[in-house]
Amino acid sequence: MAFPIDLSKYSPIPLDPNNAQLPAEQKKTLLANIQLARDTIVLFTASGAARGVSGHTGGPYDTAPELCILDSLFRTHKDKFVPIAFDEAGHRVASQYLLSALHGHIPPEQLLHYREAHSRLPGHPELGLTPGVAFSSGRLGHLWPMVNGIAMANPDKVVFCLGSDGSQQEGDDAEAARLAVAKGLNVKLILDDNDVTIAGHPSKYLPGYDLGKTLEGHGLTIFRTEGENIDALWGAIAASILHKGPTAVIVKRVMAPGIKSIEGSPHGHDVIPVKAAIEYLEGKGITKGAEILQSIKANSIPYTFLGSSKEKEANRVEFGEAVSRVLDKLSKEEAAKKVMVIDSDLEGSTGLKVIHQKHPEVFVSSGIMERGNFSAAAGFGFDAEKFGVFSTFSAFLEMIISELTMARLNNCNVLSHFSHSGVDEIADNTCHFGINSFFADNGLSDVHSWLYFPADASQMDKVVDKVFFQRGVRFIFSTRSKLPWILKEDGSRFFGDDYTFEPGKDDVILEGTDGYVVSFGDMLHRSYDAVLRVRQKGLSVGLINKSTLNVVDEDVLRKIGSTKFVLVAESWNQKTGLGSKMGTWFLERGLTPKYGYMGTTKEGCGGLAEQIYHQGLDPESIITKISRLAQ
Repeated sequence: MAFPIDLSKYSPIPLDPNNAQLPAEQKKTLLANIQLARDTIVLFTASGAARGVSGHTGGPYDTAPELCILDSLFRTHKDKFVPIAFDEAGHRVASQYLLSALHGHIPPEQLLHYREAHSRLPGHPELGLTPGVAFSSGRLGHLWPMVNGIAMANPDKVVFCLGSDGSQQEGDDAEAARLAVAKGLNVKLILDDNDVTIAGHPSKYLPGYDLGKTLEGHGLTIFRTEGENIDALWGAIAASILHKGPTAVIVKRVMAPGIKSIEGSPHGHDVIPVKAAIEYLEGKGITKGAEILQSIKANSIPYTFLGSSKEKEANRVEFGEAVSRVLDKLSKEEAAKKVMVIDSDLEGSTGLKVIHQKHPEVFVSSGIMERGNFSAAAGFGFDAEKFGVFSTFSAFLEMIISELTMARLNNCNVLSHFSHSGVDEIADNTCHFGINSFFADNGLSDVHSWLYFPADASQMDKVVDKVFFQRGVRFIFSTRSKLPWILKEDGSRFFGDDYTFEPGKDDVILEGTDGYVVSFGDMLHRSYDAVLRVRQKGLSVGLINKSTLNVVDEDVLRKIGSTKFVLVAESWNQKTGLGSKMGTWFLERGLTPKYGYMGTTKEGCGGLAEQIYHQGLDPESIITKISRLAQ
């Protein structure tokens, strides 16, 4: 379909930092560029909403003025700047895709496939994947330290780094600030200070946090300005360029200014609703864009799984419900004394929101500070009779390894819930894959960490109830995607009322004589389907649910290791996951089945359910692997 906004009307202007006053004609052109950019961002990010792959609108929409200014500077002064608009808010990827289209690296029509599988437009920018994208942002707040190094490698040039009041909450930015000031690096930050993050407003959940004061305390020169006043914004950016050494332009504005349905709201952080986008576009006279949004349908991959229900539930949400049921057994006073649950601005995504609502006496709203928040939860559990609870995305587990060691050394009680584990429905793509979770099991043999990955909501409830008040460090994993219930042959739930969860004990879902598939979490129902289909062909294959991932169940290991073959099917990193360990367990015990393991091996393709197929982890791929091992 033809792109309904004419990007050829975008006209860069020859900005001169020595002239802090915008001539009238330049101002007019710049404002037109900004409006064109904002209209385009609303349109193509909303296509992600229409397609069901979500996305982010508010951040890139907010920062369109800064982006247009930087683009003009880079085109005019090629030798003065490193001509890349580095942005450590990876969810503002729409800005990078807009630049790719404006510079002719991708056709404008490709933007309408935002975050769609195999479109090369994932939810965070990835170097080498999308034409025109010049850097990988990684996760939120991770880029400034690297930009310091780029400035060191280019001492005669100015390097810009876009950020936000959210990204600046990450602790590595404080380290980056100290280095930039100490070495006088010519790094210029432009920070969107809209007082909005996913779960709320920093001014409310982090009172006392002030972006400008924080950076001034580190020694940066600060320029404060109003983002929707283009003369003031340009004046601040021009002054920052002329100032020698590191600076930060603090850009104050409300989130998504001018979009009445999401303006100033945390809802603006995510993708704009289709209805709101249509209203916006029609108000701008872009009726073709509204029609395109109405024509887009969500993608689906129809498949009927054997062995599990058609109905699905989100384990990440069930975690919060299960914790709430544990707390229901305590008085409010006892719960507040004994338990502390701390959030890292993700309560709606990791299941903590229901705890916030039902048990506010234990809940702490905090910022995007995974390292500090985990340690706070561990510190609360320093007392043997107190228990800290921490939660974030599984991809961010890699950030707290040192803090985890401290928790172990201090015998702390901390239960960590890591959602968005594996790759299923991770449209943000590779940097948000939660695939290295065995990193959590990095203590010495005398201190054990428990890793649990329930297969459905019923088992999640049983796991939480069993391990919540156990001492030590415990990890529970869940997926972004909803999971079906695992069923018995009679159609009842395998992990129903008659099921008892025992840490360290594997669940024998099906007995087999020829071989076994071992799986867990989001891959169990896929493995179940594959096993049932090969059993229909006469192959006696069993299925094991290994919900306690890092403990050997000796009885089960000998049972499956005495058959012809064993296959581990998981969506974690094939290099670091369960499959990389279980083969050693067999050899240590003199067991020699034919052995195979399959997990995530490639960078992502975007989309949702397509990630599983892209990695070769769908039931048909499991069947193919079983067939090879059974030969």
